Amino acid sequence: MKNSILFIVFVSISSFLMGQVYEVGLSVGGTNFIGDIGRTNYIYPNKIAGNVFFKYNYNPRIALKATYSYLPISANDSNADTDLKQNRGFNFENTIHELAVGMDFNFYEYDVYSNDKNWTPYISIELAGFNYKTVQAEIQPGVYSFTDKTSYTIPFGVGFKSKLYGKFAFSLQTTFRYTFEDDLDYANTSIPALDIGGTGNDWYVFTGFSLIYTFGRPPCYREGL
Repeated sequence: MKNSILFIVFVSISSFLMGQVYEVGLSVGGTNFIGDIGRTNYIYPNKIAGNVFFKYNYNPRIALKATYSYLPISANDSNADTDLKQNRGFNFENTIHELAVGMDFNFYEYDVYSNDKNWTPYISIELAGFNYKTVQAEIQPGVYSFTDKTSYTIPFGVGFKSKLYGKFAFSLQTTFRYTFEDDLDYANTSIPALDIGGTGNDWYVFTGFSLIYTFGRPPCYREGL
């Protein structure tokens, strides 16, 4: 009896896995920072970054996904468009590690197995936790100690994806993150040298190209159901 139950469970799981469409992918691109230091362009990649992701295509319009992103960020007042920032001369570098879960919504029905439904623009929304370095204390003038800090953000983006060849596809996407923090650039109001005086929270943006591999069989919606 026990062996029969295990066999039924195994067959059920196997049928579910083979009866759905999954995607795994790798993205490479660039990040940029929008805050109190440097440029304020919303799309201006200046650091190489990337991510890996897994998607479950719930139906031809909706894909559920999980993503890990490695996102270095930097900014320099010498690249700013105001004399105040250029004369101030601040700069920084930080690295963000991000885990996110969310959903893509396709504008058109998408099915890599189809001949006429294999491309679409889409929008993306996620809930993410991210980790980065922040200044803990000033040990001596100009020398600081750092600590890890974890926060959350709600990434949202737009993209385009299309079949490339066989089970391979590609996508282009830009994702914006508005954070609830103002210290990704090491700003710290308790340390005079790092009291930049900004009033808005920080943003970071990733723009990149993804290579995607699709696997599984879509018996439920291959004909657009």
